[in-house]
Amino acid sequence: MPRPAYIAAIDQGTTSTRCIVFNRNGNIISVAQREHRQIYPRPGWVEHDAEEIWQAVRSVLADAIGMAQLEPGQVVALGITNQRETTVLWDRRSGRPVAPAIVWQDTRTDSLLPGLAGEAELFKERTGLPPATYFSGPKIRWLLDQDSELRARAERGEVLFGTMDSWLVWNLTGRHVTDVTNASRTMLMNLRTLQWDDELLAALDVPSAMLPEIRSSAEVYGKTSDGIPVAAALGDQQAALFGHVCFAPGEAKGTYGSGSFVLMNTGHDPVCSKHGLLTTVGYQIGQTPAVYALEGAIAVTGSLVQWLRDNLGLISTAAEVETLAMTVPDNGGCYFVPAFSGLFAPHWRSDARGIIAGLTAFVTKGHIARAVLEATAFQTREVVDAMNADSGLALATLQADGGMTVNNLLMQTLADTLAVPVVRPMVAETTSLGAAYAAGLATGYWPDTDSLRANWHKAAEWHPVMGEGARAHEYRNWQRAVQRTLNWTES
Repeated sequence: MPRPAYIAAIDQGTTSTRCIVFNRNGNIISVAQREHRQIYPRPGWVEHDAEEIWQAVRSVLADAIGMAQLEPGQVVALGITNQRETTVLWDRRSGRPVAPAIVWQDTRTDSLLPGLAGEAELFKERTGLPPATYFSGPKIRWLLDQDSELRARAERGEVLFGTMDSWLVWNLTGRHVTDVTNASRTMLMNLRTLQWDDELLAALDVPSAMLPEIRSSAEVYGKTSDGIPVAAALGDQQAALFGHVCFAPGEAKGTYGSGSFVLMNTGHDPVCSKHGLLTTVGYQIGQTPAVYALEGAIAVTGSLVQWLRDNLGLISTAAEVETLAMTVPDNGGCYFVPAFSGLFAPHWRSDARGIIAGLTAFVTKGHIARAVLEATAFQTREVVDAMNADSGLALATLQADGGMTVNNLLMQTLADTLAVPVVRPMVAETTSLGAAYAAGLATGYWPDTDSLRANWHKAAEWHPVMGEGARAHEYRNWQRAVQRTLNWTES
């Protein structure tokens, strides 16, 4: 009798790395996790040690396979999903990093942005992205600008660039590649050709010799030293979209962690947003046409609950916010806009700062707790409205994952605010599951996307119960509160 086969997925995240082993039904067999350091050398700077992360990957891969008591050959493919824009430069010959990895959160490249303002329309049209510190291209430019010898070596192809997927694939297989989803977050890839764009490279002064080959999200890139095919790579939010089996235009997922990311499948043509969203590659399976997505990034959602706990002391654990919010029937007229460092999608206003509006003597800590949860729902509504307007599609259901989805009141509030059902899947680790699914498709472990849909099962579903009049009233008040956050900082 043949031994059962499994798929492993590496989820290389911002604060930790996990390896999860899945079976053919998409169920979790084992999990191993290791945290890594967050390095803050200056205000606004965030760095990782790429070598430390590689050692963590080696460790969790071995641990997860060992915990599942698997023999050689039972893991038939490995998929990778990763923090997306974080930038690694390493020496081609030695394989060692030549500088600390600059993390996606890092803002040191803000001084470069005024010089890119004249090319903003070019970047938006070619890449679907605005010039921002968020993306990899300016980070590469900054690193090369600090050291003329490093730039010369990069121009000769002796120093290589990659996001974390490239760094891991290089170490696992010796091949210098990235996938279309991660390449689409660099400001250097043309969304339509799915290749590096010479005009964009010139605008950012990035040498082409240091860039990885762009490949699809699901194909065999090479094999590990143990013979496991490395067969998928996707950025974390795109992997979650894939793990939610959002394979049809109009299907969307929301990931709710410290911040939140909403992605909607828009089909085989990129939709250039006119309403403050990002256009990105959702995934590409082998030689099939790429599937695109609209993305809305929300800066503060779960971290607002942490702020309520750590800064105000109104709750002692994050889970208590639901209990506290349930002590009142509504928000008591108060609205919390958590623009702690500006507003992300769809506003993109760095001058905004957070407010609690509508305070009266009637408001209690229960009302504030409810307003904290509603802030996540209202911010999601802003993004979904922009997606519907950009795509011409109407969201029918939101599939939700992430740590905040254990909060049933939040899930109901989302359904009421969006006026659509909200669904939580049985397997909560949708990011890792998406990477596993892509690797399994590439190696024939799963025959097609229909088989992946058959694996999907919902754990819970919430339907809207709020009347349309109340929904419109609440959202109108939220929009008024948002307007009061703008123009707060002085240039």
